[in-house]
Amino acid sequence: MKIGIYPGTFDPITHGHTDIITRSLRIFDKVIVAIAPNPSKHPLFNLAERLAMVQLVMKDVEQVEVTSFDGLLVSYVERAGAHAIIRGLRAISDFEHEFQMALVNRKLAKTVETVFLMPSEEYSYLSSTIIKDVAQHGGNLMDFLHPEVARRLHTRIRSLKS
Repeated sequence: MKIGIYPGTFDPITHGHTDIITRSLRIFDKVIVAIAPNPSKHPLFNLAERLAMVQLVMKDVEQVEVTSFDGLLVSYVERAGAHAIIRGLRAISDFEHEFQMALVNRKLAKTVETVFLMPSEEYSYLSSTIIKDVAQHGGNLMDFLHPEVARRLHTRIRSLKS
């Protein structure tokens, strides 16, 4: 069984993320969505909330497992028995950082490969940061997020403003 790990902060999970997950199932038998605590990014949602949202969005896809990890990604990949790290590349600006990370990961764990996927054209501009900005300004999120994730994001933004 070929297993891919799609790591990220997922703060919150967007249609762009689900696009990469779904399309990666064409390559892998199973995809583990591995959520990183990543306090340096100052996530809007805590780890448990992000786990719950990803589980909700992916609940009907049995080949997807949702979990969290801490520490080095390549160590987690090896412990999970996975074959590759899955990364989405939206634009040239993503490539330089992702390329460097892939090379560092290869140096740390020679058996761990990185697979880059381009998002579908309709999601190529999406990022959680942009979506949070839209939410902070009261924008409609239905084209970008699962309805329940959109509701939770709007609720969180309102609570921060009060």
